[in-house]
Amino acid sequence: MFRKVLIANRGAIACRIIRTLDRMGIGSVAVYSDADRHSLHVARAGEAVLIGPAPAAQSYLDIDKVIAAAKKTGAEAIHPGYGFLSENAAFAQACEDAGLAFIGPTPSQMRAFGLKHTAREIAGANGVPLLPGTALLHSAEHATTKALRIGLPVMLKSTAGGGGIGMKLCHEASEVAEAYASVERTSKASFKDGGIFLEKFVTRARHIEVQIFGDGHGNVVELGERDCSVQRRNQKVIEETPAPGLPAKTREKLLESAVRLGEAVRYRSAGTVEFVYDEDAKEFYFLEVNTRLQVEHGVTEEVTGVDLVEWMVRVAAGEPLPPKPRNAGHSVQVRVYAEDPARNFQPSAGLLTEARFSAASRVETWVENGTEVTPFYDPLLAKVIVKGESRTEALAKLETTLRETHFSGIETNLEYLQEVVASDGFRVGGVTTSYLKTFPYLPHTFEVLDSGTMTTVQDYPARLGYWHVGVPPSGPMDALSFRLGNRLLCNEEGAPGLECTVTGPTLKFDTATAVVITGADFGALLNGAPAALYSVIEIAAGDTLELPQCGDTGARAYVLFRGGLDIPKYLGSASTFTLGKFGGHGGRALQTGDILHLARAAAVESSAPMPVAEPITNSWTIGVHYGPHGAPDFFTDEDIVTFFDAAWKVH
Repeated sequence: MFRKVLIANRGAIACRIIRTLDRMGIGSVAVYSDADRHSLHVARAGEAVLIGPAPAAQSYLDIDKVIAAAKKTGAEAIHPGYGFLSENAAFAQACEDAGLAFIGPTPSQMRAFGLKHTAREIAGANGVPLLPGTALLHSAEHATTKALRIGLPVMLKSTAGGGGIGMKLCHEASEVAEAYASVERTSKASFKDGGIFLEKFVTRARHIEVQIFGDGHGNVVELGERDCSVQRRNQKVIEETPAPGLPAKTREKLLESAVRLGEAVRYRSAGTVEFVYDEDAKEFYFLEVNTRLQVEHGVTEEVTGVDLVEWMVRVAAGEPLPPKPRNAGHSVQVRVYAEDPARNFQPSAGLLTEARFSAASRVETWVENGTEVTPFYDPLLAKVIVKGESRTEALAKLETTLRETHFSGIETNLEYLQEVVASDGFRVGGVTTSYLKTFPYLPHTFEVLDSGTMTTVQDYPARLGYWHVGVPPSGPMDALSFRLGNRLLCNEEGAPGLECTVTGPTLKFDTATAVVITGADFGALLNGAPAALYSVIEIAAGDTLELPQCGDTGARAYVLFRGGLDIPKYLGSASTFTLGKFGGHGGRALQTGDILHLARAAAVESSAPMPVAEPITNSWTIGVHYGPHGAPDFFTDEDIVTFFDAAWKVH
């Protein structure tokens, strides 16, 4: 067995591999880029080596640097994880040439299955069903001719790569030429290989894959199938095993086909054979082989009790293939990404102020409170995995788990996942790969179009009890106006809201809600029309609220929201302490482009009458304490009367 293994990866998979190596008593070595110097995989590994700057091409994809790190630390083997160099045959060969064990398939197997068109040839030669398709195409005209012969619609595919990159669906012959140029550019840029081929497109398709494992000597076992049909832009979002609603005979043939394909090349280590299942014809067809550990391997581990990483390490060390276990139960996984579903799933980066997971689920992640999510790598934050005795039980656990999971500071797809999992179509099972294309999603958020001078999240009574360690309460400067706004909305009086200074923000709402504006008059406008102070204002999805500028009656206004804002508490309060860089939204004042979430708190029942607010003016009568030295010690009685009757101007 190996004494030390280097993990040529980062993030959740690196942490996952380190956990297994620790359990096996094997030393772990992490590699990291400048951007990942504070990442969890660096902290958890036995040793860590800096291999370059943030761009992957100069760090995680640099074969020479990775191998040099292994030699420097005395590692005997390298586990590539998934992504980066995991399916790079040249890297696997370089490891072997350097005397290092590559924990994965052989270089020749990676080359055979690495290009989709050659994988099709191998599958066809071994009796695995294929979709009507082509060999490599040499021009757009060639592609158009073949598309017409196969029958539209067709899918143009890059022969290299994966992850849904380098694919274009063509419904009309006129689309093929343009799609050909696009796929060719993407393929060359992403995979350094411009090879393209065509496959018949199945309109009502499910994506079913089979986990196989081989010892490299001809012994191959299957560990069940996974349904990965819930996809967005050909990228998997939810995976489960076993595949719901799959006929028993079809499942049996599917598993047999995958094993037969693995045996044909004497496959070594973990691999996944992917199929498309025609929901109408009830037939399956070969898609491709992934010669690595899959992101979704955890659901297979849950129903088999197998640690696939451990199997990979043991087989790479020359140990025999363990006996095939019996599958039991049902497991589902969701992928939590740093992306905004309401804005075309654009990636989100920044400070993750809260990362809270349910103890009832298996979580593979690389983030925690305070993690800085950079824009340099895949936006996957975590994989949340549950298991039940049945699919019904597993889905119930998943819904509970997602409710108990929370992220703040940046946008994620967590709320989107909650809605998908709760949808009728998904709960019935057997959805097709087009399910999410028309999935209706209405986020409970608003966007900051303009942040104003100094707009912060505050609550009441704010952060009490920490002055002795230098932490002030923060909170609203005009607590009375803040509390009145919440009272008018039937909120708890301390529900988080916005404090605006001098010039206010412009907010665009993604959902219907209600707001109250209090404090100084900033000339508030709703969709360009004047909005009243101290009144409940009903907001529709798409509405824009603007607080242009304060007048002469004060410099602070407040925007309170029905239910409040969904903001995590820090030291007992959601208030922003900008100097300390904590609390509120990201520990700072709002910035243009920020997305804030509305809480779903229930209204507070109260029998108290609704408050009537006195308008804020420049003339105030205030209460004061008399003394300690008044008349007749220092002043005459007439002086005191004059003092209290006078109007004073405060500068």
